[in-house]
Amino acid sequence: MRVYVKFDFNKTCKTVLREQLDTLGIEYVIHGVGEVEFERPPTLLEMQKMANNLDRYGIEIMDDQQIALVQRIKDAISEWVHEEENPKKYNFSTYLSEKLDYSYTYLSSLFSETTYSSIENFIILKKIDYVKSLIINSEHTLTEIAYKLNYSSVAHLSAQFKKTTGLTPSSFQKIIQKRKERALMQ
Repeated sequence: MRVYVKFDFNKTCKTVLREQLDTLGIEYVIHGVGEVEFERPPTLLEMQKMANNLDRYGIEIMDDQQIALVQRIKDAISEWVHEEENPKKYNFSTYLSEKLDYSYTYLSSLFSETTYSSIENFIILKKIDYVKSLIINSEHTLTEIAYKLNYSSVAHLSAQFKKTTGLTPSSFQKIIQKRKERALMQ
């Protein structure tokens, strides 16, 4: 028997992070996704313990500030794409600049230099991943998904989906439905 689950990646990561940081006994504040401020600097031993504990969950402590900022950009993009309150109604460059307190030009240049891809391409990939997740795990129509992710139309969503995956959303839905039907038969 298969059971299908759905989860909020950001919430899961924050929960794991809190649980592991609580074991250190140091007061802390989590700022957004991927940034922790401690009341006092952790000792080397505490840092090693924290790194080992977090590593078990695929969470790593980053040393390089630019790499850390790129990760914060990625996390902000994920948060923006998955946000239910729909902050997508205003310009992403404004959202990112305000959230990270850097100019969008600087963030965009840093992201491109570090990842060899643009922020815009990363947003598209994240949105398409989310579309796939919604198709698999929800009963939303393509119209509802297009609206939820602020696409101008279902045609725009479909074109971007096909360009990224090689399939139309409808074809993807049919494949997923057939897989679910086969799984139920087994």
